[in-house]
Amino acid sequence: MSMALHGLAAACHRADCENALAMHFPRHRRHLRALVVGLWTACASPVLAEPANTPAPAPSASPTPAAEPAPAPAGTTSEAAAATTPEATAAPAAAPPPASTDADLAAFQSAVATDAAESAGSKSDVAASAASAPAAASGSVLNPDISVIADFALAGYSRKHTLQAGAHDPALNGFNFQALELTLGAAVDPYFRFDSNIVFDLGGVDVEQAYATTLDLPAQLQMRTGLFLTRFGRANPTHPHAWDYADQPFMLSRVFGGEGNRGVGAELSWLSPLPWYVELVSSVTTATGANTSRSFYGATDHTVDGLADLLYVTAIKQFFPLSDDWSLAWGLSGAFGPNDRGRDTRTEIYGTDLYLKWRPLHASGSQMVTLHAEAIYRRRDVSYTTLQDAGGFASLLWRFAQRWAVASRYELGTATVDEDFHARLDYLDPQATRSRQRVTANLTHYPTEFSRLRLQGSVDMPNYLAQPIWGVLLSLEVAVGAHGAHAF
Repeated sequence: MSMALHGLAAACHRADCENALAMHFPRHRRHLRALVVGLWTACASPVLAEPANTPAPAPSASPTPAAEPAPAPAGTTSEAAAATTPEATAAPAAAPPPASTDADLAAFQSAVATDAAESAGSKSDVAASAASAPAAASGSVLNPDISVIADFALAGYSRKHTLQAGAHDPALNGFNFQALELTLGAAVDPYFRFDSNIVFDLGGVDVEQAYATTLDLPAQLQMRTGLFLTRFGRANPTHPHAWDYADQPFMLSRVFGGEGNRGVGAELSWLSPLPWYVELVSSVTTATGANTSRSFYGATDHTVDGLADLLYVTAIKQFFPLSDDWSLAWGLSGAFGPNDRGRDTRTEIYGTDLYLKWRPLHASGSQMVTLHAEAIYRRRDVSYTTLQDAGGFASLLWRFAQRWAVASRYELGTATVDEDFHARLDYLDPQATRSRQRVTANLTHYPTEFSRLRLQGSVDMPNYLAQPIWGVLLSLEVAVGAHGAHAF
C-alpha cells in the first residue's frame, strides 16, 4: 500500500490524489490529507526543484573517459540494462519522506484495518469462497472474462461456385464476413467453471458452445456438460482464431459438417498416473445437426428413444517432451452413432492426430516450427451396402520471427467405395466418386497479440472437375478483451 500511495502522489496533482483517495476512504480524510501532503513533498519536490529548461553543465576541460559498463546478462531487458549504466547509477536519490509521513501512513493503515475488521462478520462467507477458489479463475469472481473476436476476408476464386464447406470459410468472391465471436468464461465457484462461445454472422446468432466444467472431482477426473465441440482429433475442437489457415480442412466439413462435431451432452476425462501425459476422454452427445453430425442423423429430426440414438466419442491424448526444444502430442479418436439410412444402421469414424513442435528455449528470437497431421477413416452402414472413405491433411508452419510466420498444407480425400473397393454413389456427397486434393500456403503477420493479417493462396484439385479451382484471399482478425492462452 505504501508503494502504491507513493507512486500515486508522484504522478497526480496533490489535490486530485487527495480527493480520489478520500472518495474510497471518506472516514479517514484527516489521515489522508497529512499523508498525501507528505508524500507529495517527498516524491514531487525533486522533480519540480529543477526547471525543465536548465542548461546542461559544461563539460570539464580535461574529461576523464567513463568506464565502459559491463555487458548485461543474457535475457536482460533494455530497461533493466539501462538501469546499470553509469548515468543511471549517478542519478541523485530522491529526498526521504518526512517523518510525519510514516506516522500518518501507519495511522491510515490502522484505520483501514479497523474498517475491515468491522465488516468481516458480514463477508466471512464470501471471503471463505474466494480463498478456496482455484488459481485458474482470473479477474473478479463476479465478472466473467469477456472477449470479442472478428474475422473478415477479401477472397477471389477462379470458379464462382467454390467447394468451401466450412461454416467460417471465406467462400464468396469479394468481401466475406466470417464471424464475430463473443466469448464468456469464469469460475462459478470452487466446484464449477462456465465457458461459452456465441457466434454472430450474416445469417443470425449461433450458440457454438455453452458448458460447465468441474474443478474439484477426485481421482484425476474432470467432467463437463452442456453444448460443446467434441475432442475428436486436434482440429475439431478449435475455433477460427486458433487456426493456422483462413479455412478449415475440408475432411472435417465432409465428415462432421461445416461447424465441426458438437452436440448437447456430457464428457468425462481422466488423467492417468503414468510417467508420461495420458488423458482418456469419453463423451456422449446428441447425434443430430446438418452442420455438426452429418455422418449420423444429420438434418433428420430423430427423437432419442434409447442409448443407441446418441453419439459416442472417445479419445486418448498423449504428450511426450522429447527434449528441451522438441515435444510431441499424439492422439487416437473414435466416433460412433446412428445414421438415417435405415433401421439400426450405424456410422463409425476413426482418426489419429500428430503434432510435433520445435521451439528452441535457449536461443534468441521467437522461431518455431510445427508439424500437424491428421488422418480420418469413415465407415457407414446403409440399407444396400457399406460405404467407406478416408482422408486427412498435413500442415507445416515456420514462425521465423516474432510477428511473422509461413505455413503450407496438403489435403486429400478419397472417393467413396464399398467393401469391395468399388466406387459408389455417396448420398451425402454425390460428386465424391473420385478423389480430391488441395494445397494451401500463406504468410501471416501479427502486429500484436490481438490482431492478425494473413495472405493465403490455394489450388483445389477435385478429380471430378475439369479444371482446378485457384483461390487467393486476404484476411484480417482483431480481438478485444480477455484472451486466454491456447492449448499446446
